[in-house]
Amino acid sequence: MADKKFDIIVYGATSFVGQIVTRYMHEQFADGSIVWAIAGRSRAKLQQLSDTIGLSGIEMIVADAADEDTLRHMCARTKVVLSTVGPYALYGDLLVQVCVSMGTDYCDLTGEPQWIRKMQLRHEADAIKSGARIVHCCGFDSIPSDLGVHFLQRHASVQFGQTCDRINMRVANMKGGASGGTIASMVNMVKEAVHNPDLRRELKDPYSLCPPSHGFVVTQPDVKIAYDPAYGGWIAPFVMAGINTRIVHRSNALSHNSYGAGFKYAEAVVTGRGGSGKRKAQAMHWGVNALMIGLAVPPIRWLLENFVLPKPGEGPDEKAQLEGGFDIVFMGATAKGETIQTRVTGDRDPGYGSTAKMLSQAAACLAKDVPEDVAGGFWTPATVLGDKLIERLVAHAGLTFEKLP
Repeated sequence: MADKKFDIIVYGATSFVGQIVTRYMHEQFADGSIVWAIAGRSRAKLQQLSDTIGLSGIEMIVADAADEDTLRHMCARTKVVLSTVGPYALYGDLLVQVCVSMGTDYCDLTGEPQWIRKMQLRHEADAIKSGARIVHCCGFDSIPSDLGVHFLQRHASVQFGQTCDRINMRVANMKGGASGGTIASMVNMVKEAVHNPDLRRELKDPYSLCPPSHGFVVTQPDVKIAYDPAYGGWIAPFVMAGINTRIVHRSNALSHNSYGAGFKYAEAVVTGRGGSGKRKAQAMHWGVNALMIGLAVPPIRWLLENFVLPKPGEGPDEKAQLEGGFDIVFMGATAKGETIQTRVTGDRDPGYGSTAKMLSQAAACLAKDVPEDVAGGFWTPATVLGDKLIERLVAHAGLTFEKLP
């Protein structure tokens, strides 16, 4: 890749999260340590973004998600494509195909497990041949979960001489808003599932993103509204667990079952103590269920999309992004009953302020820190970026990773 002009091209730079990524890249890599460019389908919008931020010397590239020639021209010029163009199940197929065919590394912030599985089935063999490293889920879903488990297991190995065979992740605190892009991805996944019984079965399989030969058979925990004595509070199912848990299990499989063949992992949101905590857990659970049911019914979905939910291009304002944050605790136990706890925190709105920084640093890590002899294929953040990305996130992205007493 020595002849590539750019380390990173930000594709979809004018999207809601793409603009946040572009601002962060401009601030973070002003020293020239990363050579980057912005890309999208509208030169006028790219120029407007460039003028607004003041991107002097940052090249603009016109490329359309449906135009293979423009995508090939873009991919030929860069080591890594950072894509924010979602819903990926609607707009992401061709770009992954082109990256794979040209041996260009790729990362994104998708949380769409059905699309990731489709890309794996279609392109993994070719990615291995071409050397393209494809890394999905480089935002809030699923870097804190994937790297959080990786971080805990590394400490468990040192402290106990073995990894934990059970880890419970608890979202202790999370503040931030949803964007129209995230909602659009959720709506599209529900639409697909309503008409596809095979997909509905796939979405119930915690190992759906693992390689076919994974061999995992242990039944994973079914998180319900409950009091968690280990944490000391009421818990409810975490809406992003569906993608996060699958990425964690894929990391286990890709690392030769380093967490164990019987590894169990679950995620939940802590809602508080006492009666108020229980009521909050119930309200959260019922609210998510009601939303999913509503999205599955076309007339209600139309009302929600047009009058209730944020539209693509809409999301939390800069003040909300700055005031947001997250605090996640991981509680691990070995087969012998030894216990360990770690924490991951972020200093911005998790879905956008922090996600933009995580995605940018993942792309930088892929471009600069991963040796070229690392094989192509569909990796996870923990398995291909690992400790190097943790170092970047702590130094430059406002995240912390710590072992608790």
